[in-house]
Amino acid sequence: MIKEDPHRINNRIVGVNEVRLVGEGVESGVYPFTEALRIAEDMGMDLVEISASAVPPVCRVTEYKKFLYDLKKKQKEIKAKAATVEMKEIRFGPNTDEHDINFKLKHARKFLEEGHKVKAFVFFRGRSIVFKERGEILLLKFAQDLEDIGLVESMPKLEGKRMIMFLIAKKKK
Repeated sequence: MIKEDPHRINNRIVGVNEVRLVGEGVESGVYPFTEALRIAEDMGMDLVEISASAVPPVCRVTEYKKFLYDLKKKQKEIKAKAATVEMKEIRFGPNTDEHDINFKLKHARKFLEEGHKVKAFVFFRGRSIVFKERGEILLLKFAQDLEDIGLVESMPKLEGKRMIMFLIAKKKK
């Protein structure tokens, strides 16, 4: 099975009488299709349809393989620049000690500085669910300690046996 090219090139550009021609070493303007094709062939290059929906269609005089390479390279750059936010989880128990909270606070601070989203939650086991208030206080104190670099995205809420709160990094100025 032959993979079809995503762009129409040279003689595959059909149903067009004139085209807007662009490219290096070419005087931009509107040309009859046959003349535009002749100009591309004289230069030893291809006539590539860039925008079929424009009136008249826009065609570029270029080497098709180089054009595809540049297009792929540009898409790769765009993908690399797209920011990905990773979710980091920090787990507490309702009776977590002060030292452990400070230890986890350092980790959360590091995650927020790296631009990650932090999901802090208190996990209630068995009968410890009766300490819901203690879990909420713990999460709010945690958020208060991180308020210089993080914002609370959602306040603590109980979902099943977990009380969950989300924190995001503050925008840098």
